[in-house]
Parts: sequence; C-alpha cells; structure tokens
Amino acid sequence: MEKLRIMDTVVGSVCGASALLLYFMQDIRTKLDETDSRLLAALQQNAHLTSQELGELLRLSPSQAGRRRQRLETEGFIEGYAARLCARKLGLAVQAFVQVQMATHAPEQVKTFSRIVELRPEIISAWTLTGEADYLLRVYCEDLAALNTLIHDVLLPHAAVARVHSQIVMDQFKPDAPLPT
Repeated sequence: MEKLRIMDTVVGSVCGASALLLYFMQDIRTKLDETDSRLLAALQQNAHLTSQELGELLRLSPSQAGRRRQRLETEGFIEGYAARLCARKLGLAVQAFVQVQMATHAPEQVKTFSRIVELRPEIISAWTLTGEADYLLRVYCEDLAALNTLIHDVLLPHAAVARVHSQIVMDQFKPDAPLPT
C-alpha cells in the first residue's frame, strides 16, 4: 500500500516514469549484499564454478556459497546459464543492427511483426525503442546476401513496416560484457 501511495505521488511529477523505475530498481538492488554482487560477477565470468570454487572466491564455505547461488536463482537474479558460441566458426560472418520504423502500431500488425522476429533464428535479440526507430534488431547472417534477403524479403514486405535502416558491424572491439553488479 505504501508503494502505491508513493507511486501516485511520483507519477504526478514531471519525471514520474523515470523516478518510479528508479524507485523500484533501488528496492530490488537493496536485496543484494556485497557477497551476492561478487558471486554474480564471478558467475558471469564463469558459470561453471562449483560451490567449492565459489566458496574460495567469496571466503565462504561451499554450502554457504551453494545456498546463496540457489537463492539468487530462485529470486530471479540468475535467469539461466548459456554457452557463448563463436559466430565465425558457425559460418555467421555478418553481424548487423537493424532499425525498424513502423507505419502503424495497430495491435494485430505489431503482433504479426513480433511473431516474425521471434521465429527468425538470425534475429538474436530485439528491443523496442524511443525515438525515430520503433525496434532495434541484432542480427547474425552467413553473408551480405542473407542479410539482404532478411531485410528485403522478410522485414520490408510486412504491412506495418515503413522503413528499415541497417548498420553492419565492422568489428566488435568490446565483446558482450557481464552486467554490472
């Protein structure tokens, strides 16, 4: 109830949405102590760490480290574990960011566009944006011809798509990094 009262107060302000987001983010962050933050940082570097290894890094017993890890998984701080693959070894030579501007935001059109994005394996992540573009897609393709096909035969023909702007990655000089903890 207290959060709802605060939310009503905050939403009424000029920066209401941002302040509300920060308020709830702060509430979540307070659940993490220094040891939790160090544990999360260690797991982002190496998800295969055993409870024994985590305990040594954190100066905890293996059982304490294991219980902390399990609690962070249960509370949703750890969403899963995955392997990072080498795109080039998989034959994916072209990485691109594709901005999509919609002509309409009709719910059914947005739903079909979202479905296309979900089903295309070369689109590895997607974001909704503020500003000129409505969506940003991160794409890996075998070559420029495959990227061209995705843009001209899949994205542009969609009735809701007004414009597509692609940027091809020349070099990724900083690999995807762990989240700050």
